[in-house]
Amino acid sequence: HQPEAEAECAASLVVKYPELILNHIKDEPEQLTVITHRLPDFDAVSAIFLALKLLEKKKVDAAMKKIAEYARMVDSATIPKNIDLSSTPYAILRALFVSFQLPEEEANRERVNEGLRLMKLLYEQASLGRDILANRPIFQGIDRYEKAMHRVEDDYFNYLEDLEKSRKIRLELPLAQESGVKIVDGLIVNNPKSFLLKEWARRDVFNSPSGKGFSFLLSNFGGKRFILGVDPEAGVKLKGLGARLNEREQQKRENLGKPSQERWYEGNCPFFDYRIIDSPQDGTILTLEEVTETIFEFSRQLKKQAS
Repeated sequence: HQPEAEAECAASLVVKYPELILNHIKDEPEQLTVITHRLPDFDAVSAIFLALKLLEKKKVDAAMKKIAEYARMVDSATIPKNIDLSSTPYAILRALFVSFQLPEEEANRERVNEGLRLMKLLYEQASLGRDILANRPIFQGIDRYEKAMHRVEDDYFNYLEDLEKSRKIRLELPLAQESGVKIVDGLIVNNPKSFLLKEWARRDVFNSPSGKGFSFLLSNFGGKRFILGVDPEAGVKLKGLGARLNEREQQKRENLGKPSQERWYEGNCPFFDYRIIDSPQDGTILTLEEVTETIFEFSRQLKKQAS
């Protein structure tokens, strides 16, 4: 997710450049160590599975391509809004992840194990020519997945609780592909209970003022982490906002004498194209009010420039 990177996720890169793995590991090793990031997500576990499958098969097959294409869709937040979330692998795996009440190191291992188990099922089904985007029957009759599908369905009510305590806003944001601005609906949510908040919010045509869903989302986790994002389908981006947050963070840290080596991630890579912003890994000293003020200042400046 760096500026010089390709517009790909880890899983799609495995399939796109299989020779990097096959040339690196030519002989079958007695032991193989795979390193991933903390709290491995769908892309991470699918990349691990595809790398292992590649070493086994020595080639990329159609089923592996299907998994990679789906993982890329997940990581770029472009899963179609018209599908049933409770029947798509991403949401099912998220539901399984939230059931882990373990210390982080153990949770990391469980995430990988659970993810590889799901990938094995997806690979088997894709090899039979079955759809893996949203196919409830392939999960039915398997207890762990039945429970996960119900957990996804129940999560919609968590979203409604989050919505009730959230702040609805409207913002001018830069257009993604051309100059100009566009007004979008947004939500500011404190400590969301829903693990699929982003997906429910973007699909919520009933509660969003414009009737098009909430295209902007700011989630605050315990006042220590903030994640901002926009729906790729909205045709807007957050370019410039991350820089403003970094400036405000640096100024406050200098005033308080609290230096930091970390910066807000601005989404400045071809894959995200400024659609996401994440607070520094070692935490931010900005408050929710300060982050919100910065967002509105950014929006007002855009409106002023456009008028």
